[in-house]
Amino acid sequence: MTLGGRIFSCILPSLRGEAADEDGAPLLPYWSFTKTVIAICALRLAEDGKIDLDEPLGEERFTVRQLLNHTSGLPDYGTLPAYHQAVQDDQEPWLRGDLLAAVMAQGMRFAPGRGWSYSNIGYMLARERVEEAAGQAFAALVREMISVPLGLASLELATDREPFARVHWTAARRYHPGWVYHGCLIGTPGDAARLLQALVEGRLLKQASLRQMLAAIPVGGSIEGRPWTGCGYGLGLMIGRMGGAGRAFGHSGGGPFSVNAVYHFPDRLRPITVASFTDGRDEGVAEFAAVDAGGAL
Repeated sequence: MTLGGRIFSCILPSLRGEAADEDGAPLLPYWSFTKTVIAICALRLAEDGKIDLDEPLGEERFTVRQLLNHTSGLPDYGTLPAYHQAVQDDQEPWLRGDLLAAVMAQGMRFAPGRGWSYSNIGYMLARERVEEAAGQAFAALVREMISVPLGLASLELATDREPFARVHWTAARRYHPGWVYHGCLIGTPGDAARLLQALVEGRLLKQASLRQMLAAIPVGGSIEGRPWTGCGYGLGLMIGRMGGAGRAFGHSGGGPFSVNAVYHFPDRLRPITVASFTDGRDEGVAEFAAVDAGGAL
């Protein structure tokens, strides 16, 4: 646990912990768990014939599938010192064109499909392609495809400072969610767990689409300070093994003041879904909390 920080956990199917359905459950940033939702939307559109995941985008050589599984070769803005300084100084987000120019000045990491490298820019482009294909904004798609059908009342796409003023941690008031260029959902831990559980139960995608999401590219073994003993990445899902907890898939996330880990553990005697959130910047803290919460059942 970080500096005495409080961990909010929700465990399904036996809903326990500090973020159950009771009134007053905290609103928290989902950070990169938003990538899972972008991938769900893309796959739903593919099911409807509105997106071809394997068609190159315009003059680009990469596909939507490669954007979703981080094999596009695109660089990332996380490597830009100026980006982190601007966030620290609580500046307004850069214009999309300025950001893209700064990121692409680093050059492509590799030819599309010839490697793996995590890229938030890739997910920004994937979200834009999803919006173009659907003829709707991402926030509207989330409501239509996910929050309304599942009854996830807390789920919201934070597009300006006002939603972050309602986030549990006061540090959020000095952060513009526009710095997360693919978008940042907020909601309760319970709704994060319910979203992933609905995906597992086949309430969001057809089984063939879920199998595509779970087709993992191996990206490494153990990670120091984190519970992973084997790592891979599917479509919007981190996939691998977390020691004695066995297989796990979901997504971790983090920003300047908080981290989260939303995972399904299928190897448990009773498979469970856990969402853990805490302050700080160490995603391993939230991941270990998810493993520990799961072990309590």
